[in-house]
Formats: sequence, structure tokens, C-alpha cells
Amino acid sequence: MTEAVTYAYAVARDDDGTLATELSGLSGVADAPVRLVRAGRNDGVVVAVSPVPAPDFREEALHAHLEDMEWLEAIARAHHRVIEAIAAHGTVLPLRLATVYLDEERVRLMLDDSREEFADRLAELAGLEEWGVKIYVEDAPGTEDPAAPSTGADLSPGRAYLSHRKAQRHAREDAYRAAQRVARDVAATARRQAVARAQHRPQQGELARGPGENVVNDAYLVPRPAAHNFRAAVLRTAEEAPGVRVEATGPWAPYSFAASLEAEPAKKVTP
Repeated sequence: MTEAVTYAYAVARDDDGTLATELSGLSGVADAPVRLVRAGRNDGVVVAVSPVPAPDFREEALHAHLEDMEWLEAIARAHHRVIEAIAAHGTVLPLRLATVYLDEERVRLMLDDSREEFADRLAELAGLEEWGVKIYVEDAPGTEDPAAPSTGADLSPGRAYLSHRKAQRHAREDAYRAAQRVARDVAATARRQAVARAQHRPQQGELARGPGENVVNDAYLVPRPAAHNFRAAVLRTAEEAPGVRVEATGPWAPYSFAASLEAEPAKKVTP
């Protein structure tokens, strides 16, 4: 049998045992069953965990795996599946992807040490949900193909090409300025309806799967009753902004607002 270590997904509350029932039969990373670890005082604060193969999560192997997008995506999907199942039941504090402990006893010790902090944060986040807001700068219509400009009667092909490139550059600059205005409008909307904001790096490369250039990648913590109005107001900010696209996604578990409470996992999973 392969040696196992303990993968930790999130912190939550299970005061009456119903969360454990809800998670029964749910599989997580490596298709392993999900269970709850309780603090020694059993006051309702729990950590959702699964056993995972130790060889895949030892330090050197894990560094290599994190460069493998297919492996990473599979882990992320399983991680998210467990957290969403918990979020459907109540407030959840997601832990960072690939948070691993040597065994469940180490998880229990961590929970005992941080139980009050976790309980306070769970209470603060009750009734709140995360919404992601991304702003993209896109190519303006008619400027996508400088290699094939339309030539007028008074322009040579070379001059037509340069004219097209100039128009393309100006359209792009206008779109960036419009994106700045949209970002200010989104921030103003958030000040009225959200309770917190987390700013992330704009997505690039394989992470930026949508069209255009991602220039803003923020997350907002929004009271559940205000979520519909928040999303609608955010999307309206780009209605009069040619070349700018706003994407609002959610609701999510508060991934961006629980990181400061992450307990230190085992730094190394040794043989």
C-alpha cells in the first residue's frame, strides 16, 4: 500500500454533524474520500482532509508537479469541488492548493492552535461571497489585421499600411484609457456594495484564456443579498467603453480573503 499523507482543503464549522453527512461519499484529490478532522475540544471547528499518496507530495515531486498544467488542473478541480461542497453547507475558509500535512494528528494540532482565530474569521465571513472582476482590453473593430489594410485612391499600399497601423495604435491607446475609467467605476461600485477587495496580478499566458489583454484581476467580498446588484452594476461600467470588456464571475468561496489565516503546513514531506 502506498504511503499516505494528509491533504487539507478548508476550515469550516460542523456543530451538529450535518456537514460530515453532506460530505459522505465525496471524493477529493487522488479520488480519496473526504473526512473531517476536529479539534481536541470538539467545538465545531473542523478541517476537511483526504489521504493522498506521499510520493506525489514530497517537496521535490510537488515542485515538479506544479509545472505540469494537466496535473495541476486535476488537483485544482478536486480541491475546488470539495470547497464548493462545503460552501453549499455554510461558511468556508479555503486553504491554499496543495496544503499537505504529515498526518491527521498534525492537522489536529494546527487546528487546536488556531481554533479561536478560525472561529472568529468564519463568523466574520458568514453571509458573504467572493466575486471576481476582470477587465480586458480588446482590439477595436476594423483594426485587427494591419497586414491587409484597405487602400484608398490617394494612398499607396505602403502609406495605407502605415495609416492602418497608426489607427490601430490610437484605438489601442483609447481602449487603455477607457479601461482605466472602467476600473475607477468598478471601484466606486465596490465601495458602495462590497466589504473588501483583493487585487491579483493580471492573468497572462495559459491562465488568460479569454480574448483580449487582462489588465485588472480583482476579487470582491460581497454580502449575499447585494450580489445580484453588484454584478449588474459592474457589467454596466463597460457599456460605453469600446474595446473594453468586463467579466464578473461568482459566487465563489472566499478564496482571496482567507489566505492570511492559513496555518503553516509541514514544509517537507520526507520519505
